[in-house]
Amino acid sequence: MKAMILAAGLGTRLKPFTDHHPKALALVNNKTILQRNIAYLKSFGVTDIIVNVHHFADQILTHLEANKNFGVNVSISDESHEVLETGGGLKKAAWFFNDGNPFILMNVDILTNMDLGAMMRQHLEKKPLATLAVSRRESSRCFLFNTQDELCGWRNKLTGEEKISRREEPLCPGSFSGIHIIDPAIFSMINQEGKFSMVDVYLDLAKTQRILAFDHTGSQLMDVGKPESIIEAEKLFI
Repeated sequence: MKAMILAAGLGTRLKPFTDHHPKALALVNNKTILQRNIAYLKSFGVTDIIVNVHHFADQILTHLEANKNFGVNVSISDESHEVLETGGGLKKAAWFFNDGNPFILMNVDILTNMDLGAMMRQHLEKKPLATLAVSRRESSRCFLFNTQDELCGWRNKLTGEEKISRREEPLCPGSFSGIHIIDPAIFSMINQEGKFSMVDVYLDLAKTQRILAFDHTGSQLMDVGKPESIIEAEKLFI
């Protein structure tokens, strides 16, 4: 499988570091989170990766070049003029996934030891349009799945707002972990243009398409988007 690492965000939660650097170059035990996620993907056989860039893009390019792309083939999707969010960023990079095979999409600011191989096997066996890594943990927002692990909606736990694509009962919450496996057929189904979120894409498509959960509860997972979470991550990721 090929993969895309979403690294174009402004990283406002990581200030003051991101006043002068992209969040992808934040260090956890002297390794950048970009390096760590490239190594994570490589450990599951992924050697063709595209990285989108925007904020201090030149620093990411220099980092990759200086380290010979950490032993994988890296392409760049340049969003220097405008950051396109998760959905817009993926759509801009659609050309990279022209081999007809499912691919991985992941946020640069998460670290995990989740068994990506097991997630790949589930996706290839069940053949949904997309598989979303989720776990049972505290979070302010969550996806909602039916008893067949099919996506049916989304909920903001703080405000009570819900977006329901399919009205089924019961609905089980799953906190999204920032890792997707996607069939490239999705590109012909994305109607949004410009800057948009994959969450909105999934909620639209869930009305007619199978989008499944992969539950990795029990795996280590850290959102390293804040300075205090970097400190916590250094206890788990050596």
